[in-house]
Amino acid sequence: MQFKKGAEVFSGEGEKIGTLNRVVIDPRTREVSSLIVGKGTLFRTDKVIPVTLVDLDIEDRIVLKKTNQDVLEDFPDFETAHYVPLGEPDNPYHEVIEASYWYPPIHPGWAIGNFAGHPLPKYVLKTDQDIPEGTVALEEGAKVISRNGEHVGNVEEVITESQDNRVTHFVISEGFLLKERKLVPAVWVAKVAEDEIHLSVESSLFERLPEYQAADLK
Repeated sequence: MQFKKGAEVFSGEGEKIGTLNRVVIDPRTREVSSLIVGKGTLFRTDKVIPVTLVDLDIEDRIVLKKTNQDVLEDFPDFETAHYVPLGEPDNPYHEVIEASYWYPPIHPGWAIGNFAGHPLPKYVLKTDQDIPEGTVALEEGAKVISRNGEHVGNVEEVITESQDNRVTHFVISEGFLLKERKLVPAVWVAKVAEDEIHLSVESSLFERLPEYQAADLK
């Protein structure tokens, strides 16, 4: 199915719930992970809908699988600050629709469960303690390599979820490509190899990230 800007979106019962504004792309797979549906007769705000709820067997229009009204209204609101827009070179769908990457905020509890269809990271801070099975350790000082092979900076600080010590974000220090410190969500990590962290996003994306301030943790 091809998602086009302005396409009408219908519930499983055939009711129009809004129009498609943009899509969210999983940087690892380069595929659509969520739809941003504009407010309409059902939604009072723009909503983020996981693509897993779309009936992909219907090709000529966007129809959600059978979902009750309460679930539809509980979809998270689209907040601009929580997404990074992609420029034309980075957006594989630029000819038909605008796209963004998810840029989750620092917020207690966000890493618990699943948000809008996005797989969650299983990374922990590298310490002298035993690393839980099924997780990968991130360490401060590691080089950070972009999808296109650029060394964008080094890990200056690792931010963890207090409940289970899972890494949710890390701060990249200023480097050859960076003039400011940047906050990077762990969901952008593609792989960890020795003292390097490889990302699934391109180096050009960092130009569109806000400067990280320590106050962001408050």
